[in-house]
Amino acid sequence: MFTTRLISGIILVVLAVLIVGAGGSLLFVVNGAVSMVGLFELYRVLKIERTPLAAIGYLACGVYYGLIWFDGHEYVTLMAIGVLMCLMSFYVFTFPKYKTEEVTAAFFGVFYVAVMLSYLYQVRQMPDGAYLVWLIFFSSWGCDTCAYCAGKLFGKHKMTPTLSPKKTIEGAVGGVAGAAVLGYAYAALLGHEMMELRNPYVACALACGIAALISQVGDLAASAIKRNHQVKDYGHLIPGHGGILDRFDSMIFTAPAIYLVITLAQ
Repeated sequence: MFTTRLISGIILVVLAVLIVGAGGSLLFVVNGAVSMVGLFELYRVLKIERTPLAAIGYLACGVYYGLIWFDGHEYVTLMAIGVLMCLMSFYVFTFPKYKTEEVTAAFFGVFYVAVMLSYLYQVRQMPDGAYLVWLIFFSSWGCDTCAYCAGKLFGKHKMTPTLSPKKTIEGAVGGVAGAAVLGYAYAALLGHEMMELRNPYVACALACGIAALISQVGDLAASAIKRNHQVKDYGHLIPGHGGILDRFDSMIFTAPAIYLVITLAQ
């Protein structure tokens, strides 16, 4: 299992470097495909993956990425209203076939997976995005590694004993601190290339620290959904890691967090 997980992890890193580094249409297509698969995985856990409600969610995901591609950000709110209207109309005209919770889950999935994960592409498209996009990985995967090491060395106080017994407060603090240091070190190495940031050192360290903090919420949120529905993994697409949501659960939160902090820092 460890060997499989290691090999899969190395392949993921190589693919991330190639695809994210290339950016443009390649990253857009991959980001959209990953979002669609992740949405399917979530709907499967919620047991609505093959319902008309899910079909509306998949369609909404496609429409949303179309708006992103054609720079139609100002229409996203209208799209959200339209999706909700469609879901509620279907709910009314098929009543009582579907429950309120299923309609809510279909709407929730579009934003939890498709919208939030799309910020990987959107950060890449920002000024200096070729450099800033890697902060998403430092604050998610870097935080995971630092939190694990800090937890092993210093962990004593359980953070969420019921949800994730192995996670500690010391590990969480170590993850945030480690991610912030990675961000600062990255700025020290390539900050001179980031022309749009007033202070790359502070911006990168702060962005990684804040995103790392919220990434742990993302990780625990994904675990909570699995616990509520008694499943171990969201899928088996990535050998040794599970599904898309098992591997990218924290990135769902770090991508928009990095976008927000960098936007404010420009």
